[in-house]
Amino acid sequence: MCISTGRAAFSGTIVYCGRQHHPVHGLIHVLGYQNTAVNLADGPNAMLLHLPTRRLTPRHFLSAGRTGDVLHRMVAAVEPVTVAADGIAWMSAAPQPVQVFDHDVYTVLLASDPTAVPAALRQVPPHRRPVLDADLLRFYAGHFPGHTIAVCCFDNADAQRAKPLLLWYSPLDPDRLALPSLDGHTGKAPDLDAAVPVDHWVLFSTDQAPAGWGAPVHYPGDMRHRLRTFLPHAVMGRHYGDGRALPNGDFTISHRDLLAGDLDRVDRLRPVRS
Repeated sequence: MCISTGRAAFSGTIVYCGRQHHPVHGLIHVLGYQNTAVNLADGPNAMLLHLPTRRLTPRHFLSAGRTGDVLHRMVAAVEPVTVAADGIAWMSAAPQPVQVFDHDVYTVLLASDPTAVPAALRQVPPHRRPVLDADLLRFYAGHFPGHTIAVCCFDNADAQRAKPLLLWYSPLDPDRLALPSLDGHTGKAPDLDAAVPVDHWVLFSTDQAPAGWGAPVHYPGDMRHRLRTFLPHAVMGRHYGDGRALPNGDFTISHRDLLAGDLDRVDRLRPVRS
């Protein structure tokens, strides 16, 4: 459910995208991402996520604080009412060049031009500094123009204690919710013609949903107010797994179909080279 810079195994992935009108930031999308990672590389490793926004800075990353189970709470909300996914559609379809900062157990590099990342790696602590394949970075540059690439570097000890990644951004398309879900765990560019095994909870929300839409999410009473303003009252979602494979690509749904509660309209988006 993600691209890694070295050999790794990821399981139990939860990925969330919500659309909301924030009282300070206006119309935004909020992304949540969490999995169980086993680093199979000889040294440090990293996850790469392509995010549909032109502007991303460290302030867009949200701290889960004491609420490290926030995405699991969303799963718990939808799990009693979820149904298996019968099928899935197919779609084709002047700041610093790289910002480097620490977030939770990661050292994160943000780049609008992925080919600028190698020059910034010297800013990553040696115990988290991965080896990056040039073809992988060229793949992102060619297939995701206008996106921001997040390289989340971790070491072997960090992988097992990571809290969920939570961040918000102004999306390229406010009316299409997209989840970065390309799969490739060898450090090379992903195979876009492959069918890949899935073990994912895919969750969505919108603050324009009608009454009775989705499943309510229950949060702890001591959750920080700033974090709570970015989180949904209710979510809809499905689990994709049970040994099945899907064409490699991202999960996406239009806001109109999400409002209608039609998760059969979740598509699998295959990137095309620009």
